[in-house]
Order: sequence, then C-alpha cells, then structure tokens
Amino acid sequence: MPRLHYRKDLKTAARKLRSGLTDAEACLWRHVRRRQLLGVQFLRQRPIGSYIVDFLAPSVRLAIELDGGQHFEDGHAARDAQRDGQLAALGFTVLRFTNLEVLTETPNVVEAIYQAVVHAKENPPRPPFFKGGGGRHGATA
Repeated sequence: MPRLHYRKDLKTAARKLRSGLTDAEACLWRHVRRRQLLGVQFLRQRPIGSYIVDFLAPSVRLAIELDGGQHFEDGHAARDAQRDGQLAALGFTVLRFTNLEVLTETPNVVEAIYQAVVHAKENPPRPPFFKGGGGRHGATA
C-alpha cells in the first residue's frame, strides 16, 4: 500500500482530535477498532491530503465522516462535496453519517460500513492513475 501524503501541519491537529472524541466517534470506534470488521484496520482522525478524516481504512480505501450539526449550515454541503470529491480523486470511497444516526441507529451504520468493506474487498481499489515517467529509474534521454 503506497504511503498516504498529507499536509505536515495537520499531524498535530489530528493528534489533538484523537484525544477528544465526540460521543458519536467513541460509539463508532467501539465497533470498528481492533480489526473487528473483516480484519480491516480502521484509524481515527487521520490526515489525507489537506483534510483530516474521522475514520480511515487505508487497505480498502474507505474514509468515514461523521457530521455534527454544523454540517447542515449554509455552505457546508458544498465544502463537504468538494472534500468528498478530492478524496474520491485519491481513490477513496467516502461514507457520511450524522452523529444522530451513529448514536441512534448504530447497527444500521455498522452494517453500511460492513457492506462497503465487503464491496471493497471484492473489488480491490486501484491507486489513481498518474501520467508520466517511470520515476527515478525510468527516465531516459
């Protein structure tokens, strides 16, 4: 699995977010940690590119976002769509759930994640295609 690139200044922010989980994040974490879903490792609050995603399963290229009330304010839907598009361009599937869904419909949320993992395992993600050279060793003059 290739290394995920991210803005270095996000590392400290991600660590801080990991130390202060919301109730919804803590609830979901109890269900996905320790490779409970088909042996897939999930990570919390991980930077990817210019973003920090709530949960990440790098082996199946799955990002999970939990949305609090601020995501329903003006302009947030457009920013979320842009973020999802950029993550998709990196080869990730993005699942979004509201905090309320996680807290009141936990089995349904976990089932949706399970199905996404099954789908990803049956259809392994391919890294994004980049045009161009053969790297350090492929260039010829």
